[in-house]
Amino acid sequence: MAGTLKNLASLLRTGWVLARHDAFSAMDSLQDLPASARLAISALRRLARPVSASDRGLAAAIAELGPSYIKLGQFLATRADIIGAERAAELSLLQDKLPPFPREEALAEIRRSLGADHGELFEEIGPPIAAASIAQVHRATICEEGERRDVAVKVLRPGIEKRFARDLDTFYSVAHLLERHSPQSRRLRPVRTVDMLAQSVRLEMDLRMEAAALSEMAENTRNDPGFRVPKVDWERTGRRVLTVEWIDGTPLNDIDALRARGVDLVALGDTVIQSFLRHAIRDGFFHADMHPGNLFVDENGLLVAVDFGITGRLDMKDRRFLAEILWGFITRDYQRVADVHFQAGYVPADQSPRIFAQALRAIGEPLFDKPADQISMARLLGQLFYVTEQFNMATQPQLLLLQKTMVVVEGVARNLNPRLNMWTTAEPVVRQWAEQNFGPGAYFHDAAEGAALIGRLMGNLPELFGEAERTARMLSDMAQSGGLRLDQATSDSLAQAQARHNLPTRIALWICALSLATLAIGQFF
Repeated sequence: MAGTLKNLASLLRTGWVLARHDAFSAMDSLQDLPASARLAISALRRLARPVSASDRGLAAAIAELGPSYIKLGQFLATRADIIGAERAAELSLLQDKLPPFPREEALAEIRRSLGADHGELFEEIGPPIAAASIAQVHRATICEEGERRDVAVKVLRPGIEKRFARDLDTFYSVAHLLERHSPQSRRLRPVRTVDMLAQSVRLEMDLRMEAAALSEMAENTRNDPGFRVPKVDWERTGRRVLTVEWIDGTPLNDIDALRARGVDLVALGDTVIQSFLRHAIRDGFFHADMHPGNLFVDENGLLVAVDFGITGRLDMKDRRFLAEILWGFITRDYQRVADVHFQAGYVPADQSPRIFAQALRAIGEPLFDKPADQISMARLLGQLFYVTEQFNMATQPQLLLLQKTMVVVEGVARNLNPRLNMWTTAEPVVRQWAEQNFGPGAYFHDAAEGAALIGRLMGNLPELFGEAERTARMLSDMAQSGGLRLDQATSDSLAQAQARHNLPTRIALWICALSLATLAIGQFF
């Protein structure tokens, strides 16, 4: 009962803030809510005192509601399939900036997380220099082997886990309400959406996971030209504290400072695009928050990415899909792009590949009538996902996150080089991956895997033939004692048993069957 009342109070506060910021006018499905909810919203809109016109809107309301709602807004900004493209675009501008908490509280968090006083771990720790919904960052100094160096220390907000747990209860209440009373919303699976948000937040609130992401990215990119990430200080990192190398660099949103340093902005724009595509296509692991404030040019002219709280992953199927559709559009092979959708299982088999290819041509051909610097790969993917919805393609959240990140990455690169040619910039990365995975080398790799499978089967052949011989003797005895019959029920049972085996087992069963047939023929002839 107490939990229900708390959720009700939280819902009323949320509704009050949304009403003050006139955010309900941006929501399209209020008519699907139960009458009591519509009545409450109507009353809130009449009673709430509106804010100034400049502060109105969904993003402003979410910012006022606090950390949990900001994370919800950022999460929904990647899910245009749930809230629509217009709302997603609005929420993508949501700034994750909050007032810092006191330095003394940060020092207490460091003591609790790392098990030692800050004076034993750091020479000094300065005041917070940046604060977001989940954590804030301090500049600190450490001394190792007589050498002093600066580090960045990220500390979780005190009590943030309890705050998120309380707000997640409210989110779940709303999600269950929508699924119970709104058929239109039920299709979007709001409870599952909150589940995904909860999982994302749990990972982000364990700073060891961010440290591991940095470490993995460093390993993936150690030989990449022009790109690196900060080194992790594992000794000073725990669940609630992350310590990494301090980056003395120029942020990519300071174009004047980059020009003053003599940075080649055209080359830097290419590095931004090509680095992101390498991470996504080659590694299947990418930084999903590559806004200009998270990208720097260090003293050696290298692009450095920071803040790995949000990352994305693509499995091999998704990477092949992405590389092939980009290569298909680059080469204008629309039938190949259509075939890739069907082979990946993204578009149902009852749709027409040729009609789908025709729809893809309608997306691709207008691109080639535009100047190269006006072609947007992110917009292409957005149009592609919109068209695939018309062919009943299931939502692929990992691809939506990729497309959303690509929008930001393209914006960063074009701010550096307004005449950026996306096709020319992307082509070397996509071509290299395609040659490695679709060319002769890939066939040799697949052949080697097939040979290994055959080798394992050959190693089991003596045992398999031994079983076959024993089975043949049994069949012979049965035949001599009264014959052998396979009725329909027995055949069906054998078929069902075979279907439950994996590929190597099915091959082994066929070998047994051929052996049995050979031995049976020998019995009668």
